[in-house]
Amino acid sequence: MGDVVSSHLDESRRGMITARTRDVMKQFSDVYEQQYAVALFNSVRFEIEGGGGPQSQLLHRKDPLAGRSIFSGSLFQYLEENRKWRNRFVFVPNSYTISLYESKAAHERSLHPKLTINCAGYRALTSMEEYMELINTSLPGIKAKVGNNPFIKCPTQFPLILWHPYARHHYFCVMTEKEQNKWHAVLQDCVRHSNNGLSESNTVQTPAFTDAVRLYRQDKGHYGTWEMMCGAPPQILAYLVMETLQPELRNVIGPRLKGKMQQRQRNWMLISDAVYKQVLSQTTGQYDALVEACEAQRVPLDASLRTDMDQIITSKEHVCGKIRALVLPKAEKLLRTSVQPYISSILEALMEPASRGFSEVRDVFFKEMVEISKNTLNGGGKEKLGDHMERLSMLAFHPVKMQSCYAKVEQLNLEGLQQRFDVSSPSVFVSRAQILMREQMDNVVYTFEQLLQQSLDAQGENDMCKAIQRCQDRVLKKYDYDSSTVRKKFFREALLQIIIPYMLQQLSQSCSPELPRFKELIFEDFSRFLLVENMFEEVVLHSVTKDIMMAVKEAAVQRRHNLYRDSIILTNSDPNLHLLGESPSVDWATKFGGDEPEVSLGGGIEGGGSGRRRRQIVSMIQLEGLPLAYESCLEVPGVELIPEEEDAEVSESKEEEEEHEEDPGLPEDPKSPDSINEIRDLINPVVEMMIPVPKENQSDTTNGMEPTNATVVVEDGVQEDVSHVTTLVEDVPRKSPKSKTSPQTILRQLVGSKKQEDDKEHQEEAAIQNGIKEMKITEQEGDRERIAEVCAAVSDSESSPQPPLATDSHPHDDSGFQSPSNEGLDEGKPQPVTNGLNGEDKIIDPVEVEVLLA
Repeated sequence: MGDVVSSHLDESRRGMITARTRDVMKQFSDVYEQQYAVALFNSVRFEIEGGGGPQSQLLHRKDPLAGRSIFSGSLFQYLEENRKWRNRFVFVPNSYTISLYESKAAHERSLHPKLTINCAGYRALTSMEEYMELINTSLPGIKAKVGNNPFIKCPTQFPLILWHPYARHHYFCVMTEKEQNKWHAVLQDCVRHSNNGLSESNTVQTPAFTDAVRLYRQDKGHYGTWEMMCGAPPQILAYLVMETLQPELRNVIGPRLKGKMQQRQRNWMLISDAVYKQVLSQTTGQYDALVEACEAQRVPLDASLRTDMDQIITSKEHVCGKIRALVLPKAEKLLRTSVQPYISSILEALMEPASRGFSEVRDVFFKEMVEISKNTLNGGGKEKLGDHMERLSMLAFHPVKMQSCYAKVEQLNLEGLQQRFDVSSPSVFVSRAQILMREQMDNVVYTFEQLLQQSLDAQGENDMCKAIQRCQDRVLKKYDYDSSTVRKKFFREALLQIIIPYMLQQLSQSCSPELPRFKELIFEDFSRFLLVENMFEEVVLHSVTKDIMMAVKEAAVQRRHNLYRDSIILTNSDPNLHLLGESPSVDWATKFGGDEPEVSLGGGIEGGGSGRRRRQIVSMIQLEGLPLAYESCLEVPGVELIPEEEDAEVSESKEEEEEHEEDPGLPEDPKSPDSINEIRDLINPVVEMMIPVPKENQSDTTNGMEPTNATVVVEDGVQEDVSHVTTLVEDVPRKSPKSKTSPQTILRQLVGSKKQEDDKEHQEEAAIQNGIKEMKITEQEGDRERIAEVCAAVSDSESSPQPPLATDSHPHDDSGFQSPSNEGLDEGKPQPVTNGLNGEDKIIDPVEVEVLLA
């Protein structure tokens, strides 16, 4: 490998690379110094004049990942040195850099990792076919077939590849598709976070850098969005150098590469990586020196600005008026013919996937809140609630749970508009929308935590479920408004990024030659802060801003995609809430989990020294001692783990099985309608209302008859003792079979002797038939016949036959028993058994009545 790189990158060629990088950095430095003064002027002016959009309704957490690590686990890595696959332990701290260790023990001993990957500029792939399409463009005239691997053979069907246009590629694989999906989500999250390397909080350096890069590329004829505008400034500058340097080297070195197709591709990637590393080291040093020089001049520039701010603003307005008179007629004509007809279609293409993504963020948060509410209602306890809140706290940074939100916006398609407006790829807008979605999720979670903490401190933990519900409703309303505000801002910025470069490219040919003459109108003392090129772009921007604002406002007025008008909610509708903005994040594990020690997972990495908690958002730690086939991406439960929905369902089913195993009386088939336990559950509401007669009174006779121990056969070989309810049943008077008495009335009379519920007209009884169903027994004439059949079946189950006794046909009298009589019986119909032989009552068990009726 070293021979290939050294043979094609000799001293002369490396000197040429150094000189080319130095020239690019010299040109960029001149533009950056100019834009730095302009950015400082805009920052100071904004500070003095104020302004800005609507105030956010949600709170913002400054450092949400403090003391956290993202995930860890094991997978297989391809080593190019010996062309073999090795198992590696992967750890990702809160900086989202991927560190690969030889084993988990090496990580725990805080040894140096075998490899560290900065994912800025990479693309995570999951198929060799997709990787082959990108590889075929690396060398001109060398194309591999779709089914051929470039120079590696993946041992499984689930590869994971990190592809970069200039740097080294990284190859991994796992054993199952589920693991592949998890790791792909994690790798994408690392790429997404690393690409967002420009801090928005720095109001001078960041706009100065972005404007300098844009103006530098426009001077070279490259308008439109640039998908390599990702990572830290030194990385972006390295991409800026490689954009022109790599094609030249490829044309020179490519024809000299020898060997088979796969070997030539591999050698070229090694050479490209070596060139990129050399350029990156050079841009890093020179950019740091450039920033240091500009920062040294900031204090005198700031003082000059604050002294002459009024004069500078007046001079700028005067020059802008002159430029506007030149540019505006041409810009309006171009706007009417080539831009306005496409604004609505571009906006709709942006709104549909972005709004679905933000709606999915709301749904994911709501699902987590449902789980917390269920835990509270089911009496899960404080410790379990603390676990739920800890998982909720880092929901925005869980790559697997947030993947459904990110996937919605990945459907963004600008096909048909990319060529007209010189949009290289929609990935720039996709990444920006995903970053905003993650920020909104973290804001809504943090706001909910602070509101719940405030509510618990004020009202205590007595009615926690209602407190959670109130905080949830309050936060969701704020999220709906904030998501609308963020989306509208995103739509306006995206439209400007698409339209402005196109208009500048069309107008520059006729307007650029006229711009130098406007420099004479600017005082020399103000020339560092007022640049004609910037004012020209501002005039073009203002010319199209009105149409873009009207398009977004119209969408909000029509309530399309749940957009709100700016005037719906006052900017300071909840001023007391922002008093909580400076509060630290709540440590729910300590608040509800007691004084249990935290598990330190990060060791000494990233400031996670001894005594400091390193809680993981996602834990995929390998289990030692298992075969390699089962080591990859294994999950272990714990406070640090945020389980997925599928895993949660599995755990719930296991808990139910354990509960069944703990109940010794549960039959093997709990759904069987003949189950004695379910029959017992059916009659429990009735039996619980019956109070057995004390033992000293059980020998008393009722109506001259001694109570007997009655048993009813409810299943083959099984008997139920109902003697404890004999006395209560005997106190219930009999009724004539001719009276329309339903089984509901019989059961109600059994209960009514103790609970006085005779006035209840309808009582629903639970029946068990192929599971537990609810049924209502209606009062009809046929009920009398069914009761007769039930009673006949009960009499047949006794050891000796018992002839049915006649019942008096007179109306029921509550004053006492009616004397037995044979009058009023219908011949040929089975009669209910009311008495046994020798004047003893035969008790009808309500359980048997319900079972046979069911």
